[in-house]
This record gives sequence, C-alpha cells and structure tokens, in this order.
Amino acid sequence: MAVGLLRAVLNHRQPLDDALTSSRPAREMSGLTVRDRGLARAIASTTLRRLGQIDAVLSAFLEKGLPKRSGPLRDILRAAACQLLFLDTPAHAAIDLAVNQCKQDRNARHFDKLANAVLRRVAEHGPDLIAKQDAARLNTPDWLWANWVATYGEDVTRRICEAHLHPAPLDLSVKQDPGGWAERLGGIALPTRSVRVPHAGAVEKLDGFSSGEWWVQDAAAALPARLFGDVSGLHIADLCAAPGGKTVQLASAGAHVTAVDASEKRLTRLKENMDRLELPAEIVCADAGAWRGPRAFDGVLLDAPCTGTGTLRRHPDIAHLKSAKDLEELTQVQARLLRHAVTLLRPGGILVYCTCSLEQQEGEAQISALVDDNPQLRATPVDAKALNGRASWVTGEGYLRTLPYDLPVSGQDTSGLDGFFAARLEVS
Repeated sequence: MAVGLLRAVLNHRQPLDDALTSSRPAREMSGLTVRDRGLARAIASTTLRRLGQIDAVLSAFLEKGLPKRSGPLRDILRAAACQLLFLDTPAHAAIDLAVNQCKQDRNARHFDKLANAVLRRVAEHGPDLIAKQDAARLNTPDWLWANWVATYGEDVTRRICEAHLHPAPLDLSVKQDPGGWAERLGGIALPTRSVRVPHAGAVEKLDGFSSGEWWVQDAAAALPARLFGDVSGLHIADLCAAPGGKTVQLASAGAHVTAVDASEKRLTRLKENMDRLELPAEIVCADAGAWRGPRAFDGVLLDAPCTGTGTLRRHPDIAHLKSAKDLEELTQVQARLLRHAVTLLRPGGILVYCTCSLEQQEGEAQISALVDDNPQLRATPVDAKALNGRASWVTGEGYLRTLPYDLPVSGQDTSGLDGFFAARLEVS
C-alpha cells in the first residue's frame, strides 16, 4: 500500500492526502486495520520526507542504476530502505516483504534477486552512510534551497530544512479554555492560545470532537484571522475559505461570515465542520476573484492559493509536487485575487492577506505591489503582543512571518509551527 501511495504522488502528481482518500491504494487500504493503514501512511510520508537521503543511499549500491522496464522496483526499494533506515523495521521483515512484492509484479519480478542484494547492503551499511549525510540539504529540492538562501540566508535556510525532517504535531483551536482542554487531552496550551496534542492518533476519537469544542488548525494558521481584532458583529468575507479553519475562527468570535470557495467538494467539508461546531456562516461556491457580495464588507480575509512550502513538516509531498513554474503561476493568481479583494471592502475596511508559503514572492512582494497600485491602501503593522507571539515574527515592514522552527516547546515532537505570511491593510 505504501508503494502505491508513493507512485500516486511521484508518478501521477497526486497530493498524498488525496491519494489517501481517492486512489487505488486508498480503496485497497479500506480493508486494512487502523494500525496497518497508519503504518502504510507512515512509510509513504517518511519516504517522501527523507527521499533525498534514501535515493542517495540506494544509488551507492546500484552502480549501474535501475534496470529499464522494472515497474515499481524503484519505489519498492525506497519503501524498504525507509523502513530499514528510519522506521526501525527488522531487516528480515522489510527485505522479505520487498522481495515478495517484486515477485508479484510482472515487471519487477525479474529483479527480486537484485532487490534482495541491494537491501541487504542498505541494512548493513546504510546507517553509516546516513550518519555522514547532510540531511537538510539532501531532502530539499534545489529550487527551494536557492530561493530560501536568497531570501533568508544559508543559516536560517538550514534551520528551516532541519525542521522539515520532523513531522508536525497536532494543533487545535478551541472555542474557550485552552488550558482546560490541554489538560483534558494531555497536550500543551501554547502561548498563542492553541492547544498542541502530540501523537494524537485518530482525531475523531479525541474528547471534544463530537461535541464541537475545537477544530484542527495549525498554531500559525490561527494567527491571520486575529489580525482583524474584535470582529463581533462585523461582516467578514473569507475568500478561498475551504476547508474552513479561519471561517470557523471568525464565526466563533462573533463575526457574520460569508465563506467563498470555488470547490464544491471542499465546501462540503467546510459545511460539515460548521455543523459539527454549531456555528453559522453563509457558504458560497464561486470564483473568489470575480464574486461580489450583496454589501461592502467590514473585512476581507484572503487565504490565497499558494505553493504551501510553509507546510512541508505536515505535507512532505509538496517538496516533490511543486516547482519554480508553479510559483510563477500562483503569484499571478494571488495578484488577481488581491486586486479583486480590495473592491469588496467599505471605506475603513480591513484586508488580511495570508499564505502558508515561505516564498517572498507569495508574501511581501505581493503586498508591496498591491500598495503601490492602490494609494488608498495602508499597511498597518502587526502587533506581536496582541497575538501572544514573538517580536521576531514581525518583519521590518510590519508583516507577520513565521518559520517552521519557530515556537520551540519541550522537544522536537512538540515544537515548531507552519511557515506563514500575513499582512493587514486598511482602506482609507
């Protein structure tokens, strides 16, 4: 199943979350136990997170490279190497499974002996090779490394990439009493008011889920909506709203929210969340770059489509799905959405723009261009204290910028947050 997920991502360019719900491996996994489904996902996600290291180790023992027309052999070797090097799987189990899997495939079956020989060498010598690798650099695509070094410098880039080597913990936004819910769930109340629950297992089984006491939302993703300040009674348009974390947040704070998104499927999930949490919102399926509401809004939140490079801890597949071309195309989409968002505001209204991206082109550069083209717009500095955040999260221009290694807590498994950019602008 893990090999099928890897092929869905790397061969068919399907996001891992989508592959886990709507692919052939997903259909086959439905018959597995919860424990085995979790293992398949762990193998796939860890392989994607450590793919640079894994491929470097395999290449050391494949002197002639991979044979042509070998079917899924490459991904069988990757999944097995991941288990041997990073998941503490007994060598005999990982190797036997990989060899048998080769035998069951019409293209890979001619190479079962090669797989056996290579993986035995990985088991014996791979850990020594791993210990000498530059993990942060090997697991980061060249275009991202170059972009981050140009933006942040090499030291910060390395810290970002080291944070990506570790999965993200589970963060929750609660309706009230973060400290109480942290205690009930065995988690940590973060200074930013989120509750962090490491190694939570099935979210639906956690106390408070069915009764609608909280929703899943990374601690960084919970910050942009708070840039509006007190929203009680205000009319807020949430553009590109699905799956709805910020819609929920605004409605929970007393705003009259209109949630707009072009994906009917994603809006279905948003509505399910709103129903579970017993919160109201007007839900509209439309292009956020063309839609016009019945009124001018007090506030507009634009969580724009982006490369998502700030979420690599949570979505390691993004490193293998996005490219510099995607960045170029998405910045054009963001500029179009921003220009339209301004037209939805009343005089004195507030625009909050955010992306879960580390790319300056999707953050600071977008706002700079927008303000240059719109003299009536004024960027108002973010107040870190009002967010219970750190002063280092606010840039020299007054924008919010979090990095994946920010917010250290008690250990690597409970530290960090998504890389986010947000800006607050007021219409004069």
